[in-house]
Amino acid sequence: MLIPLLKGILLGLSIAAPVGPIGILCIRRTITLGRLHGFLSGLGAASADAFYGFIAGFGLTLITSFLLDQKVLLQAVGGLFLCYLGVRTFRSKPAADAAKASGNTLFRSYVSTLMLTITNPMTIMSFLGSFAGLGMGGSQTGIASAVALVIGVFVGSALWWLALSTVIGMLRDRIHVTAFRWINRISGVILTVFGLVAIIGLLLGE
Repeated sequence: MLIPLLKGILLGLSIAAPVGPIGILCIRRTITLGRLHGFLSGLGAASADAFYGFIAGFGLTLITSFLLDQKVLLQAVGGLFLCYLGVRTFRSKPAADAAKASGNTLFRSYVSTLMLTITNPMTIMSFLGSFAGLGMGGSQTGIASAVALVIGVFVGSALWWLALSTVIGMLRDRIHVTAFRWINRISGVILTVFGLVAIIGLLLGE
């Protein structure tokens, strides 16, 4: 149990750590809305990682095949959603964002990154490849080991987002409002580029 758990934690950390659109969103929301929003944004991605880790770890080939068959649709939805978030982020004002940091906004922070990660076909491919490399997954994997691995993936991913949102949150008060506006614009451009790359890749058949 302990070895699969540790493997899962390391795997979750390694998949969450590279700075991509989710990382940009987490950093931007931590700065403009606070640590809790940043952490919940990352937790949405961690939940999606655990979901795909569950699929790979338990060797659910039917669901895995279905998801891979829907790669084009998932990539299109994810790309369009990234473009939407990018434009919205670019146009948003720091003061307005801070005012909306209540009610179901925390839920939206979680759900938006959950959906973004779920609709990224590379996530399931990363887990399938990683689990195969670790000798895990498939019907031959014991239930206890698979459960420990999935829990580890979630814990490792969540730890990364907690650390990132905490560090960025500590620096938040040192950033001027004008910097917030530029952070929104830069983040918005980066998110839109990620979305356009996904859509262009679809059109090119990649």
